Amino acid sequence: MRLTRLFPVFLVVAGAIQAHSLKGLWDGTVKYDDYKIPFLIQFSQKGDVVSAAFFNGDEQVTSTGGRLNNGALNVNFDHYATRLTATYAEGVIKGTYGNNKYGFHDFEARPHAKVAAEKVNAPNIAGVWTIPNESPKGEHAWRLIVQQQGAHASAAILRVDGDTGALVGNFSDGKWILNHFDGARASVAEITPKEDGSLDVELRGFKNPPKHFNAVRSELAKSKGLPEPTDPEEHTRVKDANEPFQFSFLDLNGKLVSNTDPQFRGKVVIVNVTGSWCPNCHDEAPFLVELYRKYHAQGLEIVALDFEEPEQRKDPTRLQAFIKKYGIEYNYLLAGEPSELQTKLPQAVNLNSWPTTFFLDRDGKVRAIHAGFAAPASGEFNTALRHETTERIEKLLSENVRASR
Repeated sequence: MRLTRLFPVFLVVAGAIQAHSLKGLWDGTVKYDDYKIPFLIQFSQKGDVVSAAFFNGDEQVTSTGGRLNNGALNVNFDHYATRLTATYAEGVIKGTYGNNKYGFHDFEARPHAKVAAEKVNAPNIAGVWTIPNESPKGEHAWRLIVQQQGAHASAAILRVDGDTGALVGNFSDGKWILNHFDGARASVAEITPKEDGSLDVELRGFKNPPKHFNAVRSELAKSKGLPEPTDPEEHTRVKDANEPFQFSFLDLNGKLVSNTDPQFRGKVVIVNVTGSWCPNCHDEAPFLVELYRKYHAQGLEIVALDFEEPEQRKDPTRLQAFIKKYGIEYNYLLAGEPSELQTKLPQAVNLNSWPTTFFLDRDGKVRAIHAGFAAPASGEFNTALRHETTERIEKLLSENVRASR
């Protein structure tokens, strides 16, 4: 799971806002503890209809609806479920961001001001780095992936369950300050080059105190005897690969859906462990939708096994918004709560990453398992994952159906 989870967004901006168009880019900040995270937010407006978008690198995290009425602006991000309550005066939006569960944090936004790039002789940190780290999931190292143009950089830390989203910023006063806020995650990385060629990485996130890591270029890490990041294809396995993978859960309409149902007979099936609370699952959903639309007619089925908090299981508002937002048309089943993951799927071993994807052949047997999802912020790792997954599906679809299952 990512460093942070915030959850719908309600923007309530009162006062003289109706006399002023919000259309365009704004420079925002959200404050956590003693530090502020800067980010861009974009508003669109047509009459009293308003929408907004946060940014994850080049990706826009868009609202699900909004309207301006009598000086109050309400913009919803129902698939995350947070709210921003603010006032507008003299060209500044001020208020708080968050929700009752995780608390509210100071928020401020001003019209975007383009600032000329400072001419700085920035050190080259572009490339892939290894960060030794013992995580609760059994990892021994993470990856730091950096893209750089002069004194500007975009980076992501890739763990077995996925990446942090795009950390973006500049080099100044001897270090890189990279920030991320997309309405669901908030984090800051301060990266300082060291004399030995390694990097000191200070990482802070929502409800996470600052923690320091040492990053070494990946091509040097092995020669130094440093551990390698976990292979997401090897992290989770099944007890018996010769046994069909079993699932049997209710969908949102209360219908029981099982692996033995006729709709799955002789089909290639992707079984996806997910949850609408999980930012990495939000990253993965559009790709699964893309695969389903491309290969469903050729015999591909996708089954999402959703694990939600108790309040969402009682009233799955965020989950329903998640499904609608990404246009999910494949089977979506309510499997349980996150703490029940291993109990509900006892065939799996070391199942602890969100998301985790099982690839079943036409006999219903697990042919591969991939932990996590490397999103576009992970650069070449996202490209490779998309390519390898597509090749895997096409190979499984090309295999003959056995006479019996």
